[in-house]
Amino acid sequence: MTARPHVVLSAAMSVDGYLDDTSPERLLLSNADDFDRVDQVRASCDAILIGATTMRKDNPRLLVNSEERRAKRVAEGRSEYPLKVTVTASGDLDDSLKFWHHGGQKLVFTVDSAIDKVKATLGDLADVVSVGPEVDWGQLLDELGRRGVSRLMVEGGGTIHTQLMAQNLADEVHLAVAPLLVGQSDAPKFLGAADYPGGSTARMRLLEARAIGDVVLLRYAPKERR
Repeated sequence: MTARPHVVLSAAMSVDGYLDDTSPERLLLSNADDFDRVDQVRASCDAILIGATTMRKDNPRLLVNSEERRAKRVAEGRSEYPLKVTVTASGDLDDSLKFWHHGGQKLVFTVDSAIDKVKATLGDLADVVSVGPEVDWGQLLDELGRRGVSRLMVEGGGTIHTQLMAQNLADEVHLAVAPLLVGQSDAPKFLGAADYPGGSTARMRLLEARAIGDVVLLRYAPKERR
């Protein structure tokens, strides 16, 4: 049986747990040194995943920005950029977004009812795969494993982070905590309400706590609860 990838959830959040505020512009939570750390993590991964909602809202290119890191990947016999992956149940995608027109290969996971719509929208911009009548994260990770993805970085949004944590599918969590308070109840949060494994008393193992300028990086191992 093909091994599933090692799943790393990565997010920058405010002290009160928000990924963004409600303004039209994206709230910059990290600093330059932490953005560079994220770039390093991206370069270490075989694939990077974001949800379609995050793609529509932030319109990211989702690249490894460092030429040196990209050159190192090529020297190691890997692709210059990690595979870029998105997930959509609705099939509502915009083929003009930056995600499709920068970097290397792209892959879309969708559901049976939306696959024709996604293929018609994207044409040859991406490979499109259905994971059944609804999004099945286990099947999705199995497919990534079959495609040679051994390390997957998940950059949001909050719904995807919540689903992966609730299904005990995250191997690591990287949280960059910024010294900001958002305080807007309708702003997106890192995690939502869910029935998390072990309940509210299960403590995850802390892998690292490190100051990066005014941001604090916290790394946890969610499956190692006690």
